[in-house]
Amino acid sequence: MAFSTSLKPHHYHPLLPTKPSTVSAAAPSTYVPVRCGGPRSNRGPLVKGRILSIEAIQAVQTLKRLHRTNPPNLSHLVSNTLSRLIKSDLIAALKELLRQDQCAIALRAFSAVRSEYGADLSLYALMVQALARNEMPEDVDRLILDLEESDGGMIECEDKGLVELIKAVVGAGRRESTVRIYGMMKRSGWGSSVEADEYVAGVLSKGLKSLGEESLSLEVESEYKRSFASMTKGSNETARLHSFGI
Repeated sequence: MAFSTSLKPHHYHPLLPTKPSTVSAAAPSTYVPVRCGGPRSNRGPLVKGRILSIEAIQAVQTLKRLHRTNPPNLSHLVSNTLSRLIKSDLIAALKELLRQDQCAIALRAFSAVRSEYGADLSLYALMVQALARNEMPEDVDRLILDLEESDGGMIECEDKGLVELIKAVVGAGRRESTVRIYGMMKRSGWGSSVEADEYVAGVLSKGLKSLGEESLSLEVESEYKRSFASMTKGSNETARLHSFGI
């Protein structure tokens, strides 16, 4: 049957464990629309269509200053800055750093997010897109390798961010990392214990083919067809049993 069509860079040290700060429920909201730069600046809002908290804005500014001045205790200062943020502010700061193509700092922030809260595959996809955009292919591969090592070689096949990650890695032209993602999917039961999604299968198959992995591309198609046939057979059997009142 035919079908259609979530780290450490090489140049920084691991972060210290981070803890989210506690915010009183009675505290007044600190979320305000803020523009970056003076009146002559052409930069838009810090986050397009969104509002950053003062804490997140200050963290972004502090991290950029630290990266620019590169003090001897850089890792400690970065870790200290990130550990003061609650989860929502930490993720917002990370996304803003990615929007500004501050990838070296974003990798540190991503490491903090992942170690403290875990990172979904959509966030991994955003990281890959930014790294590819800034011509950091080796860090893309390192990111996917760390994903594999951190989860015991498994991946959430039903995570909606999976197809986003596949698209991002294929778009970055990373053949080895694309193959690695497929390997994680297979170890996680994709196509057997986990139903093979048609759209994911199509994107992955075409991606592998475009990267020169013809045999794996055909394998993905075959796995999808087998999974679809098994699912159809199971549905028919269930309907038959229901017809007998079982």
